[in-house]
Amino acid sequence: MDVIITGGTSFIGLAVIRKLLAENHNIWAVVRPESANRGKLPEDERVHVITCGMDDMDRLSDRTELKALPEKVFLHMAWEGVGSAGRSDPSIQKKNIENSLKAIEAAERLSCRRFIFSGSQAEYGIHRDAMTEKSECRPVSEYGKAKLEFGRKAAKNCREMEYVHCRIFSVYGPGDHPWSLVSTCMRTFLENGHMELGECTQKWNFLYIDDMAEAVAALLFNRGETGGIYNIAGDDTRVLREFVEEMHDVCEKKGSFSYGKRAPNAEGPASLMPDISKIKSVTGWKPRTAFCDGIEKIRRSMI
Repeated sequence: MDVIITGGTSFIGLAVIRKLLAENHNIWAVVRPESANRGKLPEDERVHVITCGMDDMDRLSDRTELKALPEKVFLHMAWEGVGSAGRSDPSIQKKNIENSLKAIEAAERLSCRRFIFSGSQAEYGIHRDAMTEKSECRPVSEYGKAKLEFGRKAAKNCREMEYVHCRIFSVYGPGDHPWSLVSTCMRTFLENGHMELGECTQKWNFLYIDDMAEAVAALLFNRGETGGIYNIAGDDTRVLREFVEEMHDVCEKKGSFSYGKRAPNAEGPASLMPDISKIKSVTGWKPRTAFCDGIEKIRRSMI
């Protein structure tokens, strides 16, 4: 199968590409002209690079090589402003919606049979109970609002394609953003540093990067009707402090940490309690990597 991918040079995008190559699919990676990360793409004859800016997504349907593909799916993961400042910038997020709708147009004209979008748990906003795909969405950040708005518009605009909306929760693993909680904790502990944290009393959930990639692949190629919203998360939900202390243990208790020293992020003091029964039921996918095993892989990558 041929898979057209935007955002393929990102942390999650690269993991999905590795998974798809392992399953012997062909990758058509849409990369911005100014991308500093295109060198991270695997050197493989099945990986084809298409240079195209986000503003020009609608022009993808003019590419002769893409038109010639007999059967294809479209995976859209490109999204600007994922850092703390960008997540609160409405102009950046509005532009994301506009460019992503152009990707829908191109995919329709290319006769893709399925369009998958990487949404976010930020669409749910603040919840104190289990988050199912039917839970009310009350996003706080501009980032969450934009992902939600695009998903609603995309579902209406996909006339000939199935639209699959992945609400991806907290993913971790080697190669993650250096500012993420897991990366920062692991690096600080291994360097015998001190980690200042928030209260960390909320419920949280982590999903290992390779398990996330398997979930996306399962939705890309699932047989039968697949359209709709899917939570992609782990099945181990605990108080966040337990995860922090487990990381400290894996790092042989090097370094130290203290709670109550940091303010909540842009989304506020959210708890993550995802329900993943839908994707399990539809595709048969389930997470395979225990948190202790995932952070051990991070530890090894850092030493």
